[in-house]
Amino acid sequence: MKTAVSIPDDIYSRAERLARAMKVSRSRLFSIALGEYVDRHAEDDVVDRINAVVDEIGDETDPFMREAARLTLERTVW
Repeated sequence: MKTAVSIPDDIYSRAERLARAMKVSRSRLFSIALGEYVDRHAEDDVVDRINAVVDEIGDETDPFMREAARLTLERTVW
């Protein structure tokens, strides 16, 4: 897919140099960079979904599970 974007001159210049150094087209460099950025922020979606489930079902913990977790953490060497 083709698209047009505006970027600051200094970022464009740095991207040009990097594309040449990597021996890839500018388009390929921008695709790689955008893909990495989107992947890095995918974790945000997961956290948001987990939080939504916790909001829906609540976060009350079973007293037995809370105590078992506490004892496990006490025995864990950090």
